[in-house]
Amino acid sequence: MSCPVSSFFATLILLLLWRVEQIAEACSCSPIHPQQAFCNADVVIRAKVVGGKEVDSGNDIYGNPIKRIQYEIKQLKMFKGPDKLIMAVFTAPSSAVCGVTLETNGKKEYLISGKAEGDEKMHVTLCDFIIPWDSLSATQKKSLNQRYEMGCECKISRCPSIPCMITAPDECLWTDWVTEKSINGRQAKHYSCIKRNDGSCAWYRGVAPPKKEFLDIEDP
Repeated sequence: MSCPVSSFFATLILLLLWRVEQIAEACSCSPIHPQQAFCNADVVIRAKVVGGKEVDSGNDIYGNPIKRIQYEIKQLKMFKGPDKLIMAVFTAPSSAVCGVTLETNGKKEYLISGKAEGDEKMHVTLCDFIIPWDSLSATQKKSLNQRYEMGCECKISRCPSIPCMITAPDECLWTDWVTEKSINGRQAKHYSCIKRNDGSCAWYRGVAPPKKEFLDIEDP
């Protein structure tokens, strides 16, 4: 094989390896119901973002600096998390590695969920439930106070296609994708999966707390 041909194949292999690495680094998240996102998170807050900057967060195994974005926030309300105020939110530097971009002018309010990271800090990714506060439905806002927490022992299973069914009594079937072709449909906006007194779980719709009759019912 001639030298130019060998050089061509070597370059091609390097390009393919680079492409595989880029694909491996791409961010991928499975759709998740807002209640499940709430239950999975360490911290859920309502906040304004008042500043942001790129910071070094140590080094990787090769000695290269790890970059992250640090958002300075003004916490307005804590729905879930530590007793202390969250002062800073950290995320990856780009969406390719699941980094989150937030407006830093302090005008827009966000619901931010993520993982606790030491005192007064949290870390978020594109896979967390982060949304402008004004985009939440009235039911979602109300559910953040207690409703979602009432169903954290339940399992919400996404239905990707028809037919689908629950596999256990403590499961709620999330069908927004097959009925509305959206993960932000009626069940996401208006329903919570609530655990009842018999141990089963069922969808509940409404702003008011579930009545005793709903909690005591035996049939899912």
